[in-house]
Amino acid sequence: MFLFGFVWYGHLMHGIHNEVPALWRPEADFGTYFPWLIFGHVVMAFFLTMLCARFLPAGGAGAGARLGIMLALVYIGNDFIIYAVQPLTTKILCGWIVGDLIMFAIAGAIIGAIYKPGATQTAI
Repeated sequence: MFLFGFVWYGHLMHGIHNEVPALWRPEADFGTYFPWLIFGHVVMAFFLTMLCARFLPAGGAGAGARLGIMLALVYIGNDFIIYAVQPLTTKILCGWIVGDLIMFAIAGAIIGAIYKPGATQTAI
């Protein structure tokens, strides 16, 4: 998720974000807040993994991707709210929507492919 965010938001959308520089921290201050960026990605990855473990008992890349897309749709709802209250451009909104869908679908697919549920135990 961090790697995708670095490429998508940090590089591909960098110019689009710079269209409204007053909304973002100056690049000189970014290093101070970088640990928070890492922490945010860890939190997202952890809870996406927990959701996959809870709601995809059989695992699987396809099921993980579907759950990731559903979670992305929750984030997209938040993107629309932010768009309503901040002077973002529609290019930023669309970039965030596409980025959310791709990132969470890929992350969910990876988690679903890796996740192997433990053997179920039966009571005697």
